[in-house]
Amino acid sequence: MTKTISIIGSGFSSLASACYLAKQGYEVTLFEKNDTIGGRARQLKKDGFTFDIGPTWYWMPDVFERFFADFNKKPSDYYTLEKLNPAYSVYFGKNDYITIEDSLEKICNAFELEEKGSSKILKTFIAKAQSNYDIAIKKLVYKPGVSPLELVTSETALKIGQFFSSIKKDVRKAFKNKRLAQILEFPVLFLGAKPSDTPSFYSFMNYADFGLGTFHPKKGMYQVILAIEALAKELGVKIHTNSTIERIHIENNKAAGIVVNNTTHKSDIVLSGADYHHTETLLPQKYQQYSENYWSKKTFAPSSLLFYVGFNKKLINVNHHTLFFDVDFDSHSTAIYDTPKWPENPLFYASFPSLTDQSSAPINKEAGIFLIPLAPGIKDNEQLRETYFNKIIDRFETLTSQRVKDDILFKESYGITNFINDYNSYKGNAYGMANTLLQTAFLRPKLKSKKVKNMYFTGQLTVPGPGVPPSLISGKLAAQLIINQLESN
Repeated sequence: MTKTISIIGSGFSSLASACYLAKQGYEVTLFEKNDTIGGRARQLKKDGFTFDIGPTWYWMPDVFERFFADFNKKPSDYYTLEKLNPAYSVYFGKNDYITIEDSLEKICNAFELEEKGSSKILKTFIAKAQSNYDIAIKKLVYKPGVSPLELVTSETALKIGQFFSSIKKDVRKAFKNKRLAQILEFPVLFLGAKPSDTPSFYSFMNYADFGLGTFHPKKGMYQVILAIEALAKELGVKIHTNSTIERIHIENNKAAGIVVNNTTHKSDIVLSGADYHHTETLLPQKYQQYSENYWSKKTFAPSSLLFYVGFNKKLINVNHHTLFFDVDFDSHSTAIYDTPKWPENPLFYASFPSLTDQSSAPINKEAGIFLIPLAPGIKDNEQLRETYFNKIIDRFETLTSQRVKDDILFKESYGITNFINDYNSYKGNAYGMANTLLQTAFLRPKLKSKKVKNMYFTGQLTVPGPGVPPSLISGKLAAQLIINQLESN
């Protein structure tokens, strides 16, 4: 008899798991509480504008290629990729910015203009980062996090010291120019931790940035979700939206299904790609692996305050991805990780997809996405959101030498309370649990429940960590553990 699997959530990790499990011949049904699939990677459409609500960066194209190749497919079978040039720009003051282009050679030239001799140092730094990438992405991240021995290889033995130093220490030792150092520290923010807490080994993110480049899927990141959905359906996966999970059904200490909208759906395996902390609250307390005290002591990646803005004109002096580092990085970091509060002068990021993709906005108009990283769990209300929008838009006008306030057609905000309400996100975090030394690999929450048989987890709170490529990998890892169990019975 065909084994049945219920999957909670429809983000990247859940969809990926569904594909692998359906390919194996299991009967897979996916349940999503919201009215559209995608988890954090949903879409907002308004007045002819289209915004990615969640992820906007497409990095590590090889991970996506590897995922689709597992099904004898290619990303190009489903969506069109464009490599961005420039990849992004970073503002440090009024009309004062550094542009990161689409090749290491061009980036070296930009570094050399900023600090003589830095291009040679950068090449050495990126060569080391590439070596780390080859080990991390081709080998380590595809381990399920069940044992510390997974980290012990001939390659990692040579790099053991990199797990006990930090990105910040290495970057600041190599680059005396503060602006260049900040650019090199920026990519690890995708891992959810500050550079001073991120092991040196994670410099592989710098290779992802400078070595592989930044891409844009035509029509936005949501096209990747639609691609995996299409693949899942080709494989026979059933998907139900507007399906709120009320509890996980337990029989004889085994997960035996889920209760959705007051109806019990029985299954042989339950896999949750929803927030890990929330998922455990769907279980009786005696079956919960991690206490509230456990979660409260963990370092979580930031939350975000996002604004989706329709402009009634084309903007100047910005790129598809634009970072604003004109204020003190450490003060903002302290407000996120050390003394959680609203930052007085926030760093922020802006994306203008309509510069690249005409489908994002009506003709002669611009779609803008603005993001302020915030500490999870802090107070969130409309008055604070409005205050901070005005703060960043005032700076945006000054830094880019253009007036935009009078050209705003509309703006929608999305913040901590939305992350909680839409995704049951622990404290409203946006990116999951940070990848610090003590929260990496086997030290993260487990893919397989230790207390409930047939209960599994996937996503950014477990292995390998936050981000879109890691979520695809997490989906594969969880699916393989389930396949291993079912085939050994």
